[in-house]
Amino acid sequence: MPPMEMRPPQLRMAWWGADYRNSLTFEMIEICEAEAGVRISPEHTDWEGYWDQLATQTAGGNAPDIMQMDDTYLREYADRDLLMDLSDVDLSAMDEDAIANGYTEEHGQVGVTTGINAMAVLANPEVFESLGRDLPDDTTWTWDDFHDLVVDMTEELGPGAYGDAGPVQPVSFQLWLRQQGLHLTTEEGELGFEPEDLAAYFEQELQLVLDGGYPSAELMQEEGNKLPGETMFEVGDQAMARYWSNQMTGVSEQSGVDMVPLRWPSTSGTSAENGLWFKSTMLWSGSANTAHPEAVQSFISCLVNNEEAGLVQGMDRGLPANENVREAVRAGLEGQDLIAAEFLEEIEDDVNAQVPEPVPAMGSGGIQEVLRRYSEEVYFQRMTPIEAAEAAHQEADRHIGN
Repeated sequence: MPPMEMRPPQLRMAWWGADYRNSLTFEMIEICEAEAGVRISPEHTDWEGYWDQLATQTAGGNAPDIMQMDDTYLREYADRDLLMDLSDVDLSAMDEDAIANGYTEEHGQVGVTTGINAMAVLANPEVFESLGRDLPDDTTWTWDDFHDLVVDMTEELGPGAYGDAGPVQPVSFQLWLRQQGLHLTTEEGELGFEPEDLAAYFEQELQLVLDGGYPSAELMQEEGNKLPGETMFEVGDQAMARYWSNQMTGVSEQSGVDMVPLRWPSTSGTSAENGLWFKSTMLWSGSANTAHPEAVQSFISCLVNNEEAGLVQGMDRGLPANENVREAVRAGLEGQDLIAAEFLEEIEDDVNAQVPEPVPAMGSGGIQEVLRRYSEEVYFQRMTPIEAAEAAHQEADRHIGN
């Protein structure tokens, strides 16, 4: 009898995203199934549903072989020995920072960066033009400049419109800390700030509410619950807002306005001290319990290194981390995708002048909710900045297990 033909291993692959990402990912899967010699069983859902589902799957010993990962949760899963070391994935075309985003001393290369992005202050040029204002010089502006601009524009725009509608957490605080030479969490998995640091940040943000630059606490709370396309910024009632660079194209499409990305203000007025860093838009990780570790690494290697797959993905998972794929994708970009890529190129010297951000500590996902909740306590003036900071610090410390 002739030998039985070996069937390629079947791997489960999970990711979060909307319909557009799903369609791109299916195309990438088809390319990489052929290259890696595997069959993929896809699982996809939205952001919140994804993490609930992954927590249930891992708790039951039923994790997908390949999973899309966010750096906020990377150490949380790695420290529970749920992620495999992807040391056999070819990372030769990635820079050191992109590689380090998925590496821990204890567990090795537990994540492979899909692409990079950075936080930007998006400006609506039509709002600035309506007031006869130029966009700010984002290489020199300070937080004092930002405060004055937001307050003045809110006054000039009139009722129902604002210069800015407040920060996003935890990244706004994270960037502010980086400008002070601090971090949200340290390499050792501890909080990287003291209550006094958070209190100073709360005071800065509260002053923008008290001076009439930001909306009322009630309206800020409402904004946080709005769906994409419905926010004040997207309907033209807000001059500036903070987004990740890979979100700019979607925001521009929702609003019908080509938004302009700006560097964040700094304490010193020097862009090399603005705290910006290249974040992994997301990462690919493999299950430590997979029955096919070699196949998992081969497939992930294709996802990040295959030029055809990279051209399909484009900028959806950030500016590609593989520099050869990045060059190929960059050559075909246009419109807001091109502007987002150019912004990342413009801030490269700023980023390189600063210390990379440590991989978030286990439990860092809970810090986002802590900061959001205590920010509201400050904005509603139910707690003073130092009272809120001390309570938030204590609660955040519990989240990371200290």
